[in-house]
Amino acid sequence: MKKLFAVILCLITVVAACFTAHAEGDEYPMLNVPQIRVVTAEGNGTELQKDDGYVNATVTITDTNGSVLTDSCQFKVRGNTTAMTHVLKKAFTFKFAKKKNVLGLGSGKKWALLANTFDPTLLRNYLANTTAHELGLNYTSNQRFVELWVDGSYRGCYGIYEPVQEGKDRVNIDIESNDGMKDFLIEYEASREEEGVTYFKVSGLRFIASEPEEPNEAQLNYITSTMQNIVDTLKTGSREDIEEVLDVSSFAKFYILHEYMKTLDFDMSSVYYYYQDGKLYAGPAWDFDLAAGDTNAELNSTRSRIAADPEGIFGTNKNIYRFICDKEWFMDEVRNEYLENYEYFCNVYFDGGLLDSAYAEYADIFARNYTPGPWNVSKWWINYGKQPLKTYEENFDYLKNWLRTRNVFLTRYFDIYSDAYYKGDADCDTDISIVDVTAIQRHLANYTVPYFCENAGNVDGDSELTILDATILQRYLAGYTGYESVGTLTAAT
Repeated sequence: MKKLFAVILCLITVVAACFTAHAEGDEYPMLNVPQIRVVTAEGNGTELQKDDGYVNATVTITDTNGSVLTDSCQFKVRGNTTAMTHVLKKAFTFKFAKKKNVLGLGSGKKWALLANTFDPTLLRNYLANTTAHELGLNYTSNQRFVELWVDGSYRGCYGIYEPVQEGKDRVNIDIESNDGMKDFLIEYEASREEEGVTYFKVSGLRFIASEPEEPNEAQLNYITSTMQNIVDTLKTGSREDIEEVLDVSSFAKFYILHEYMKTLDFDMSSVYYYYQDGKLYAGPAWDFDLAAGDTNAELNSTRSRIAADPEGIFGTNKNIYRFICDKEWFMDEVRNEYLENYEYFCNVYFDGGLLDSAYAEYADIFARNYTPGPWNVSKWWINYGKQPLKTYEENFDYLKNWLRTRNVFLTRYFDIYSDAYYKGDADCDTDISIVDVTAIQRHLANYTVPYFCENAGNVDGDSELTILDATILQRYLAGYTGYESVGTLTAAT
């Protein structure tokens, strides 16, 4: 009788387990992103705080192609502001004992799961990393959206990234040669204090010595003296002197990325530089959820108010850049980089462009992120960021419009239209509409039209702007064929 009871109990357990697995699968069927499930040894993963450090865990990573990676790991809460005790959706790090290629992103032991805690669109880090790749910034992390479970609890949509650290598939610098006194990686950190972290100062700027991770006294002296020499050169050196110690191209690209995004932390933290083969390089890019207008303009903070505004310049007096943005030749480099990537910046917010495509691809994932979780898009908020609007769509439209206005401002600030314009965009706002027709008409009537671009308004290609150009533009906007050149990016002659 006892044997029969044991058999029945076993069958019930198996059936219940199958039913539970089936129910979980029905509730969260795999969509078009990988799924990551972490099980901690103590089963307390959702209650972990940053001070708890690493705990033992097992991670199972299922890719959309059906491949599965399961291994033991160490798991912890990561971040600074996003690691605060009351944050409901925390960022995490998991670390293997040996390097593994995760989801085709490269090989490494350590992996970062960013929660996009402050960003109701979940797209700002995605956009910033995509932009960094587009600009050609070295060692920019690869990225994928994933869905995360911790100890059976659905935690929503995350981004998985390679953390900023030395490694063949990460920041490929040599920190071993000459007893670790050759290449290094540093992070700008204005004020935070954290145990086990090595800080140093140069000309009033405060940094973390990130790689080597725990530098000895000789290594730290080498890093400090090298950085002091670079800053002194930036202050008093000629262009040729500066180009000897600084990779100007990476600094121009990195500046564009942060100026375009108006990254709140650009003068606070998460700003990296690496020294390689005798030159300092800017990057890699990291942490952009408090960017692109996602800052609280109501805080008692000038920095937050300025960062929230899509107009105005933000980064010229921040960290190392305060010593180089005062040089006209460097800002010319910045302008040239922006011009070279101008079509990309316009495509970000165009209908059917980068943001629209990302939203279309991941809409189901984003919707599921908010449906079961306590981090409802309109109700959950930390006041460092902008208070979210009521719906995802409203927050998405806000981001698109902010980026449109930002690009229009930078286009004018860098005087891009002296070199290129969109044919038909007579008022220089990068959006071809009936307003451009009105701008042409007003210009021809001798009214003042701010930022008017006669080359852009001259859509028929003859030698002068006439009312015919306004008529052609009206026909284009009405959907008539034969005007395919309208809207094309054209170099000024």
